[in-house]
Amino acid sequence: MRRDPVQIRSVEVLSDDWAILKKVTFDYTRRDGRVETQVRQVYDRGNGAVILPYDPDRGMVLLVRQFRLPAYLSGHPEPLIEACAGLLDDNDPETCIRQEAEEELGYRLPNPERVFQAFMSPGSVTEQLVFFVASYTPDDRIGQGGGAEDEGEDIEVLELSLDEALSMIESGKIVDAKTIMLLQYVKLKGRMNA
Repeated sequence: MRRDPVQIRSVEVLSDDWAILKKVTFDYTRRDGRVETQVRQVYDRGNGAVILPYDPDRGMVLLVRQFRLPAYLSGHPEPLIEACAGLLDDNDPETCIRQEAEEELGYRLPNPERVFQAFMSPGSVTEQLVFFVASYTPDDRIGQGGGAEDEGEDIEVLELSLDEALSMIESGKIVDAKTIMLLQYVKLKGRMNA
């Protein structure tokens, strides 16, 4: 029986504000048996959920456009076009994504379908996202969307054809990984009738 290849030596909290940033020192046993001490910073902002609503009859998808400071600081000044997403907080993934869809998109989505779960940046961030898709129609709209202003959200709702959204990946207008993954999922699974 192989022993755990990771032995934590110390954990130092560097920041505990909006999320938790830790400096972890650990011994790592390599595949060849050598043990080396490594130091990593780990960012824990909690887990989340993301959804791509699609209208199979009209060939449309719902996305959002919003300002993202990290993207801006990395040289992408335009707001990002993304799938609707949010942190779980104390909710289960399905409850979270239903609430986010109503708040950000203005749509009540009756049957979100969980399709997979993934780490988004496992080299430094603990976050895992649960990915959903849901069919919708214009009749599912219950409000304007736009996000929670008290949380600093200023979200524009976009309804685009799937083909237009996919072409925006190629042109560099959509650069968000979770959104690219869901758009390609819907295309690969043949979810559109139109």
